[in-house]
Amino acid sequence: MNRPEPTQPGATLAAARPAADLRDRVGALEPELIAFRRDLHRHPELGRQEFRTTGLLRDRLVAAGLEPRVLPGGTGLLVDIVPAGTAPGAEFLAFRADIDALPIDDAKTDVPYRSTVPGRAHACGHDVHTAVVLGAGLVLAEAARTGELRRPVRLVFQPAEEVMPGGALDVIKARGMDGVGRIFAVHCDPKVEVGRIALRTGAITSACDRLVLHLDGPGGHTARPHLTTDLVTAVARMAADLPGALARRMDPRWGVSLVWGRIASGSAPNVIPQHAELEGTVRCLELDGWREAPDLLHELIAKLSETYRAKWTLDYHRGVPPVVNEAVSVALLDEVMNARFGRDGRQVVEGTEQSLGGEDFSWYLEHAPGALARLGVRAPGDTTVRDLHQGRFDVDERAIGIGAELFAALALGADGR
Repeated sequence: MNRPEPTQPGATLAAARPAADLRDRVGALEPELIAFRRDLHRHPELGRQEFRTTGLLRDRLVAAGLEPRVLPGGTGLLVDIVPAGTAPGAEFLAFRADIDALPIDDAKTDVPYRSTVPGRAHACGHDVHTAVVLGAGLVLAEAARTGELRRPVRLVFQPAEEVMPGGALDVIKARGMDGVGRIFAVHCDPKVEVGRIALRTGAITSACDRLVLHLDGPGGHTARPHLTTDLVTAVARMAADLPGALARRMDPRWGVSLVWGRIASGSAPNVIPQHAELEGTVRCLELDGWREAPDLLHELIAKLSETYRAKWTLDYHRGVPPVVNEAVSVALLDEVMNARFGRDGRQVVEGTEQSLGGEDFSWYLEHAPGALARLGVRAPGDTTVRDLHQGRFDVDERAIGIGAELFAALALGADGR
């Protein structure tokens, strides 16, 4: 497994021992948290449209005696839990949840919490992430009142994770990372069994950008392609040649991948069109590749378009850099997870590969160290093949209590590092 061992005393939580009844506290909340998750699942909302979700969170946090701050856009919120006697300038430990859904249909037909909104579904587990952070926050709010919490905690309920370049930038613009010393998040993983998490030190996701290539020409008759710009051939050659040309110009260790998802041109078999489009994504394993890809693509497109006499413009939309997990943060998650859920020396933390998926949690890590863990949501013995961003995605809801306890334990056992 790609995770560090503690190298010096005090670098990790020294077997973090929160209040002995933490398991019971989380357990008492589990029915409510599962019901909250199911409510969100029935009423999914897209990025920056999460008004109902934001309202439900605000009301529950206010009822817990907290003072949430809704982000300026009207969706998403921040809430600080600051124990009495906290020293001025003490750094926050932050936990982030993303609250938006996806624009796809919920294909499940055998559950009572199926989406009631056509074309909208929580098919990436953001409803689970939200319930996890809410649960941890409710436990920590009570711990602050009883004097058990000894450091400030910030809960980040972020909108628009699925919208590039991500709602994390909304949070940062609203000063949500001011004073944060370390930040954590979990993401559902249907390949990992419930009761376990998967970790990796270093890059755990990849950079992801979106691009649209526009090609233009005068158009004409298919009988006389030599007198005009044959845009269909031009766009076909661009689609076929650009990915390979880009790969050969970049260090293969960067893992750069250009893949097209849409090609469009023409309306009749004997008419050479005046416009064509290609749309796709560029994904990179390393930051260096992410930084170089846009300039190199412009250079390659200019050379290829000249061959076919096509005019071109490229709309290159920056997405997100890779999530790069910091070593100490990974060690903290590893130690606390095993301390809370391991039995008789059994490890409940496993290694994981770097994904080519994008995650805007990466933006937070440019402001503070932290880590993203993959939260196991597969029921033991379940052989059904599920994946993220599919209409039949679902989880073993016991993962909610496990995530909430993990985060609460991190906060209650943290010593300010």
